[in-house]
Amino acid sequence: MTTNVTVPDVDLEGLRCEIRKEYAEVAANPGRGFHFHTGRTLARILQYDEALLDAVPETAVESFAGTGNPFSLGEIPRGSRVVDVGSGAGIDSLIAGHLAGPDGRVIGVDMTAEMRERATRAAGEAGFSHVEFREGYAEQLPVEDGWADIVISNGSINLCPDKAAVYREIYRVLKPGGKVQIGDIMVHKPVPEEAKRDIDLWKV
Repeated sequence: MTTNVTVPDVDLEGLRCEIRKEYAEVAANPGRGFHFHTGRTLARILQYDEALLDAVPETAVESFAGTGNPFSLGEIPRGSRVVDVGSGAGIDSLIAGHLAGPDGRVIGVDMTAEMRERATRAAGEAGFSHVEFREGYAEQLPVEDGWADIVISNGSINLCPDKAAVYREIYRVLKPGGKVQIGDIMVHKPVPEEAKRDIDLWKV
């Protein structure tokens, strides 16, 4: 049985533009102060293991802006192939790369150039040649079919109006029997249609 999911009537390109602006600022000025927590303070609030934080460069940690902890949901075995949807400054991709080891592979996907640049710089600082960052959208992942053992995501899917499209892509890139580990936010009450069209409310 399938259920049709209504996609909010929001200006998708306008929304993406505003999200890019917001997270470009987090990448460029992580200490500025935002309406959400960032960096190591946020990672501690979300109960990240300090040893894992210490395993990745501060370049990635300081611009962290997630909403959960995907590593609390399961292990990343050595040699795993991992896709990080909405990888931001790269903290989760790099933690996954640390856990998977050099025989593993991690692909982080993000639409914000400034975040990808920071993440790529952090991967270089860590010497993680098995971790790479690609430009793309959650609804159109630049990853081949059935490639990933595990898909992780942290605070990104809530920003995508067409969540069904995101989950179809996650399903497509996963191997049969693969795992999904997502840390995100959700609402427990219906949101009025007028509010769904208000781009400013998507960033709250």
